[in-house]
Amino acid sequence: MGKDHPNVEDYVISRVRALESILIEKGLLSEDAVDAVVQRYEEDTGPLLGARAVARAWLDPAYRIRLIEDAPAAIAELGGTAEELRVMPNEDGVHNMVVCTLCSCYPWSVMGLPPKWYKEVAYRSRAVVAPGAVLAEFGLTLPESTEIRVWDSSAELRYMVLPQRPGGSEGMDEEALAALVTRDSMIGVAQPTVPARVV
Repeated sequence: MGKDHPNVEDYVISRVRALESILIEKGLLSEDAVDAVVQRYEEDTGPLLGARAVARAWLDPAYRIRLIEDAPAAIAELGGTAEELRVMPNEDGVHNMVVCTLCSCYPWSVMGLPPKWYKEVAYRSRAVVAPGAVLAEFGLTLPESTEIRVWDSSAELRYMVLPQRPGGSEGMDEEALAALVTRDSMIGVAQPTVPARVV
């Protein structure tokens, strides 16, 4: 647990483990319960909801406008909740990325569990001062003329990137498009791509 959460104090980790042990011992928590919650955020609740919103926005211009202007209401249309969320659209010449410089504020309900690197000081500090270099380290090299906008999440306001629809995705339905959207593309350190077809 300590390695997975580098910004958590050791005493907090010890207390969580002790509490978990007591709950399991008393039969109030099964050993698989925590793993089930983590799996739910990784595979069911999180990135899938954000990916569905992105795919819907790619297909429906009216939904795209609603997602940008009132993200919580647009996410509610899909059956989810996302209080205090703003969606920043990538456009030709403009690329957005999200960071939380103070801690690791992140829209869990829409994007699932945050990646480990999102919480690390190296990302949180460098994303603001050298965003182009950070993106290049993730394998994303943008044209020099691209304006990179960095959005700093907080406890009061969380951000999500609306990536541009990738070329080659014409004719794909919402489900197929959602499968192209990754958590990293909604943070802004990657772009969705259409896999090469195997002939």
